[in-house]
Amino acid sequence: MTATPPQEPDRGPAPPPPPPAPQPAAPSYGAGAPSTSKTNGFAIPSLILGIIPCTGITSILAIVFGFIARNQIEQSGGRQQGSGMALAGIILGFVWIGLTVVYWIAVIAS
Repeated sequence: MTATPPQEPDRGPAPPPPPPAPQPAAPSYGAGAPSTSKTNGFAIPSLILGIIPCTGITSILAIVFGFIARNQIEQSGGRQQGSGMALAGIILGFVWIGLTVVYWIAVIAS
């Protein structure tokens, strides 16, 4: 007599395989070392005085501070920033002086 092994009952479809193991995180490079450059101390007042159209003296100071700041930034070798602010202060200072001259010419001519 030959014995047949008993059959297991039908349990339905096989369960899905387990999810793959998580991958290790990629190395984070972050922001790196903090920057050591600072904004020049004359660049900010140059820009502020160039924005304020109070009197001729603020325009003159904006120009003077702007040129001082640009000179110091150039000599710092990249340790200082703010060249754009200083340039904006210089340009605005000259614009206000020009507008002041045009205003006084118009006042005198009328």
